[in-house]
Amino acid sequence: MNNRFYGYLLFAATAISWSCSPGDQKLEELIPMDEAALANGEDLFGTHCSSCHGFEQDGIGPHLGGITREQPLEWLRRFIKNPTEVIDSGDERAGAVFARYNSYMPGFAYLEEKQIDAIIAYMHQYPAPQVAEGARGDSILNPIPEPIPLSDLVVELEWISTIPASAENKPLTRIAKMDYHPVTGDLYIMDLRGKMYRMQGEETQLYLDMQQEMPAFINQPGLATGFGSFAFHPDFGNNGLLYTSHTEKPGTAAADFAYGDSIKSTLQWVVTEWQTGQPLELPLQANSRELFRIDMVTGIHGMQELTFNPLVQKGDPDYGLLYIGIGDGGSVGAGHPWVPHGASQAWGSIFRIDPSGLNSANGNYGIPPNNPFVGREGALPEIYAHGFRNAHRITWTADGKMLATNIGQGQIESLYIVHAGDDYGWPVREGTFVIDSEVAINQVFPLPENDAEFGYTYPVAMYDHDEGNAISGGYEYQGSQIPALQGKYLFGDIVRGRLFFVETDDLVRGRQAPIYEWQVSYEGTSKPLSELSGSNRVDLRLARDRQGEMYLFTKADGKVYRMAGTKQPNP
Repeated sequence: MNNRFYGYLLFAATAISWSCSPGDQKLEELIPMDEAALANGEDLFGTHCSSCHGFEQDGIGPHLGGITREQPLEWLRRFIKNPTEVIDSGDERAGAVFARYNSYMPGFAYLEEKQIDAIIAYMHQYPAPQVAEGARGDSILNPIPEPIPLSDLVVELEWISTIPASAENKPLTRIAKMDYHPVTGDLYIMDLRGKMYRMQGEETQLYLDMQQEMPAFINQPGLATGFGSFAFHPDFGNNGLLYTSHTEKPGTAAADFAYGDSIKSTLQWVVTEWQTGQPLELPLQANSRELFRIDMVTGIHGMQELTFNPLVQKGDPDYGLLYIGIGDGGSVGAGHPWVPHGASQAWGSIFRIDPSGLNSANGNYGIPPNNPFVGREGALPEIYAHGFRNAHRITWTADGKMLATNIGQGQIESLYIVHAGDDYGWPVREGTFVIDSEVAINQVFPLPENDAEFGYTYPVAMYDHDEGNAISGGYEYQGSQIPALQGKYLFGDIVRGRLFFVETDDLVRGRQAPIYEWQVSYEGTSKPLSELSGSNRVDLRLARDRQGEMYLFTKADGKVYRMAGTKQPNP
């Protein structure tokens, strides 16, 4: 993840301008701008920046046209290396942009100064853009004006483990998904940087090293790239099947889903099946085979979810079918809104495939015969539902509702009840609003009077960017240890670490369920997750074990907590 806002370069064009004094050297005299430097800068920008930024209009982050003429070289260097430090120092320029986007970007301290200078040199080739002709001024400035109310729910957290650091600086880890072993019930957790661990109490043991097993594996530039997700087959104890997704360099192999040579591919996502004859052994000893791979325009919003329906049993038509959340890959923000639009495209969809079948176009997996687009001319039969920007987490409630959270673009974060064949509107809808992806991608507009004619399905709950930046998919509490959580779907905001819930009985298609905020307490003291993790970029995730008990964890410090009980809120 993206997700969403993970790639912000918040130093972009601000209302506060800066110019060199007459005696200052020009940027061209301070850093190399020869052909080799610019080519290197273009490559680095494409890898680290283009997912969220262009030079003509705002995308996920602000446009960067003209920025090198507004900010001094040393300021740009410092911000790229450690934006959080610059923002928190009280810097006026950084603060102005942070006030606009309410999000911290990750630093690029691992880049050498000559690499940072190459990026700046490349950006210097682009002046400030002209005001776009036809730009719209009728947007809704505050789409959801009512703030999310704070409930009296305070959940006591119990620390259970700290995942081994995969970096020296924060985020110390990029832990993104935790699930349980179908046989033992042990918890397994993966770091996007390439490793998957078994957790037993405080102890962690390496289970799968993607870098070692997949030589073409990459995890840069971040932005939810790397080891994306995993899912144990529900019959893993007998068949030993595990499924994973990961990223590789573009052109590593021919993609099964591609969009032609006219659009550059930044990377490929690959779905792999692993089969072991020893399902209880560590580390994993397994044979692997590729199911499919897909090209992505940028590094954001790739493939962050693989899962099976936990409610079904052997013999049910849905048993053993793999659900895969495939994001738009940043294609809309990169100026290609047609890429994820409609059921003819793989991007922006939820796939449902039969890994044991062979009737796919590449012969590596099966197409369930009851998938909604089977036999429909021009549509992909793998698609179960479409119209998502990034179906970040897919889960089911005890009464059978299939839920998917969708990370939004500029305004709205959404929760949907998913039905087969539905169109959730992206890239022409965000939440219950219109998006103009050609002109004003970060703005939203009222629905037209004839909206029902288009057949879009809208969220059952949503919040806007006054409240957070990127929805962290959650779960319905199905445990027994915390009665106060019964009947609640718990989720949160990835970036800010705020925690929310909706009552699952309130989730009804066609209306909005009220969202409430809840708090956590650790060692008897209520505190926000930003304080608990020691970072303003919390990078929150939630998980659920076999007993239905709930957990949360944060990338910033790699700590995993179990929800242990409730307490009275502080006065």
